[in-house]
Amino acid sequence: MDSALCEQLKRVLDAIEVLLPKRVEKIDWKECHAANWRRHSFAGYLEPVPEIEGIHLDDLLGIDKQKQLLIRNTSQFLNKLPANNILLWGTRGTGKSSVVRALLNRYAPEGLRIIQVDKDDLAHMPAIVDSIKHEPYRFIIFADDVSFEVGDVGYKMLKSALDGSVYAPPENTRIYVTSNRRHLLPEYETDNRGAMLVNNEIHHGEATEEKISLSGRFGLWIGFHPFSQDQYVEVARQWVVKLSQQCNVPPLWDDAGEKAAIAWAYIKGDNSGRIAYQFATDWVGSTLLRQRI
Repeated sequence: MDSALCEQLKRVLDAIEVLLPKRVEKIDWKECHAANWRRHSFAGYLEPVPEIEGIHLDDLLGIDKQKQLLIRNTSQFLNKLPANNILLWGTRGTGKSSVVRALLNRYAPEGLRIIQVDKDDLAHMPAIVDSIKHEPYRFIIFADDVSFEVGDVGYKMLKSALDGSVYAPPENTRIYVTSNRRHLLPEYETDNRGAMLVNNEIHHGEATEEKISLSGRFGLWIGFHPFSQDQYVEVARQWVVKLSQQCNVPPLWDDAGEKAAIAWAYIKGDNSGRIAYQFATDWVGSTLLRQRI
């Protein structure tokens, strides 16, 4: 064969190979407790997560009611009882994502598995659930920090899945989604103008109903709200005590620590649990470092 032709065919095959799905081994869910969906060209594949984040439910402070609701529903699901899909919504940094991941550390021995899917990849939901529907485990499809525009493909697919259509996940699967928005869509002042003609929308009420229809398909809404200053200080104190114990030193908390925690939140402009943990990490670490120098 002509060498020029061979070189041309090689370039064509190299270009096609880039488009082909990555060849991956079938996941052994007995050993693997979590996976991410990775998009590749026109398809995708499940990529095992080798190490699970070490956060536990007891580590998440100030959200006891939210944890109780999540634990109860997940326990129902694991026991093959009726259980809902869940929307966890609210302020950033309040533990929405962490509490879902912490479920895995508690319930993986009971057969819980998590598949994390980016909101732009929800269009691949049929392929994802088809790969796990015959597995003897219980799967949470987890989409983190989700927000949509009405026309998004992921929006339409998630709506169909939650509505129990032909794309509905199998019995061994539930969907947990976190969002800073209660309805997962942007809301505008014009949404409250009733029957007024807004942006050429004649049946404005129907358009508004469409906006809230997706969130309404989740069986449970779990709200995460900003901490008061007192709640924030208490969570910061608990984190300081916990981190001090991990470093085998007495609790590094006093009036100076409380004032520093309040100042830290003021600078950050947030009283969330995430900010409390960040303060405690800095306070304990810097205090111990000064003592050693």
